[in-house]
Amino acid sequence: MDRRLATAVGIALLVGLAGCAGLAGSTGDAGAGASAPGEEPALDKSIEVTATGEATAEPDRATLVVAVTATGDDSAAVRDELAAGDESLRAALTDWGLGEDDVRTERYDVRESFETRENPNRTTYQGVHSYEVTVDDVESVGEVVDVAIDAGADEVERIEFGLSEERENEVRSAAIENAMANADDDAAVLANSSGLAVTGAYSVSTADGGVTPYRVAEAAAGGADGGDAATGIETGDVSVRVSVNVVYGAEQA
Repeated sequence: MDRRLATAVGIALLVGLAGCAGLAGSTGDAGAGASAPGEEPALDKSIEVTATGEATAEPDRATLVVAVTATGDDSAAVRDELAAGDESLRAALTDWGLGEDDVRTERYDVRESFETRENPNRTTYQGVHSYEVTVDDVESVGEVVDVAIDAGADEVERIEFGLSEERENEVRSAAIENAMANADDDAAVLANSSGLAVTGAYSVSTADGGVTPYRVAEAAAGGADGGDAATGIETGDVSVRVSVNVVYGAEQA
């Protein structure tokens, strides 16, 4: 008798639990198109805007590309001349105050001159060793140019003023703020033109537009006439551009 009673009670409990589970499952499927817990509701009306923002700053880093060149009738002689120039240039820049990591090889090339390939009776080789030099003190760029030339550099191929990583991140943040302000303005105009009112930003994404360094077209060499004046290098602002894509919620005005 007790065993039959226990079995009956157990069956009743199982049926009761199965009913509760069925009720719980039906609660989670309330209506097609409803948002899942934690998700934002779908927008009935929206305005999508893509805008750009820009911010500028004075440079705090410069990059120079200087080159040692050599010409000769023997490739080994050209190589040896480039090696001697390498030793002299690195020693001078290190003595001035740059670290070893601040002077890196950008290009090294030794080849037969194009001008003599059609003349088998005369062979000339040309060699070039280009260096990328990083300078954190932008006011000293002209001085570094003079040191490199005095040490044997034959060419100054490029001078660019840019930003350190930390400073670039700061300027990029300002560019994002400007981009968002432009997006807000565009959204307001679109809403006003279409009889809508903006209720707020629904989603935001961003993409880098890039960094534009200040490039020097030509350096003014002060010592060309034998004087002691340093090479003068003009500097300018560096710009950072960012684009944002913003979806705004909207309602009928």
